[in-house]
Amino acid sequence: MTFGTMAVDHEIRIDYDKLRKDRLKKTREQMELDGLGALLVFDPDNVRYITSTKLGEWVTNKLARYCLLVRGQEPILFEIGSAIRTKKMLCPWIKDIRPSKTDMRGTMPGLGSVDTSIKEIASILKDFGVEKEPVGIDYMTVPLMKAFLKYGIVVEDGQQTMLDAQTIKTDEEIQLLEISAAMVDAGFWEVVNFVHPGVKENEVAALMRKRLVELGAENVHNVNVITGNRSHPHPHDYSDRIIRPGDMIFIDVVNDFNGYKTCYYRTFVCGKPTEKQKQIYKVAYDWLYNAIELVKPGVSTAEIARGWPDYKELGYESEHEALALELGHGVGITHWAKPVITRGHSLDNPEMLKENMHLALETYYGEGSDGARIEEQIVVTKDGYRIITKFPCDELISCW
Repeated sequence: MTFGTMAVDHEIRIDYDKLRKDRLKKTREQMELDGLGALLVFDPDNVRYITSTKLGEWVTNKLARYCLLVRGQEPILFEIGSAIRTKKMLCPWIKDIRPSKTDMRGTMPGLGSVDTSIKEIASILKDFGVEKEPVGIDYMTVPLMKAFLKYGIVVEDGQQTMLDAQTIKTDEEIQLLEISAAMVDAGFWEVVNFVHPGVKENEVAALMRKRLVELGAENVHNVNVITGNRSHPHPHDYSDRIIRPGDMIFIDVVNDFNGYKTCYYRTFVCGKPTEKQKQIYKVAYDWLYNAIELVKPGVSTAEIARGWPDYKELGYESEHEALALELGHGVGITHWAKPVITRGHSLDNPEMLKENMHLALETYYGEGSDGARIEEQIVVTKDGYRIITKFPCDELISCW
């Protein structure tokens, strides 16, 4: 079930208060399972998951803001600059908001901010009596590592804790994922009606981004547009190449609606497809749907991965080189989450699918200068699966 993108008074839609409480509850439960006294997170997605706060994408990779969650306590948000006062007005569920003390990922080392920030964290841990217990950290830099050692903080891998906490989606999270996917459905319709000879890849990427922002995207993390002779081997980006009659075109979109991402590929052709192009597309489609048909609770990720070709069949030197061609991965508030399904990882590290996991399954096949890439987003249900990406892909669609 999908809803409008706005909160309204006249019908029950997404319960954001419940979303906030459930995410914090799941994080606390995972901390207990992992034996952590506290979590200190810098990744913007993890900070958002715990605190339900955000800043613009400009903070990504700067380690500009962070959050401390001590066992049994409320989250402490360390916010940057004047945003502190804004958060205190607009985010009443966060009771403790303090200035972040950061060197902005090494750009201001003279301030001694990293040492100051970790000294403050150590003091808080002592105040709550968990100073000798392990602290989960999701991001680490060398100055951070030195500061943790200096103040005697026992560090564990908090990224695993956060990934595990996020693996099973709540109903509200699934609703947000569906709305995000619906926005990309609309973007693909715009693409099909826009593509013709003379259009450039970057123009298609711009059109997709424009439509998603118009529909309410918080951010568009990625639009890959790959056409013609660039489609094999898969380059994973877009260029200024001019699309020509007969070109195959595949597009990947990572949209972001209220924090929840998509990973959504579709393949088209500019004009009428040749029989060879139809066959290339069918190979990718069959690999994808044969995998999808296996999805249900209790199925191992290894079982799904075994149905895909190995690196030799794809013409590569190793599974590392073939990574991200035949693939499954979790999607939620983070674009890349657990469980991950590849032959290189899953055969030796299988995970069991569980109800309310949300996965993106994607396959690729290419020959000569033609390549096809298709992807569906799937919710694992009690008895099987439900596909939430709705743009048709049962046959190769012609543009122009």
